[in-house]
Amino acid sequence: MRKPRTYYLALDLKDDPEAIAAYEGHHREDRFWPEIGDSIREAGVRDMEIYRTGNRLFMVMTVSPSFSFEKKAALDAGNAKVREWESLMERFQQRLPWTAEDGKWERLERIFSLPPARP
Repeated sequence: MRKPRTYYLALDLKDDPEAIAAYEGHHREDRFWPEIGDSIREAGVRDMEIYRTGNRLFMVMTVSPSFSFEKKAALDAGNAKVREWESLMERFQQRLPWTAEDGKWERLERIFSLPPARP
């Protein structure tokens, strides 16, 4: 049986304090659209967190063994509420310079993991 996987992703917000505050406001528990949470879970995401430093966002996603980014993209494309949410979020976000034109969140590549302690 395959284990859950964790992905780490990055995206920038527009470097504007009002845009950053608005983006964070939309992600507060009392303002976050429940349909978006339902859609994220339906795609196989078990847990998701977003962290911010300056205008850079980091997302941590723990996903089920059956999760795929392609499946999530297809589900998102067929969900009017998700398309509405993504359109709203686009007002605040900007892609990283190396992200493809049709991309958004960029997956991070692990370059270091602390080796086991020496005996």
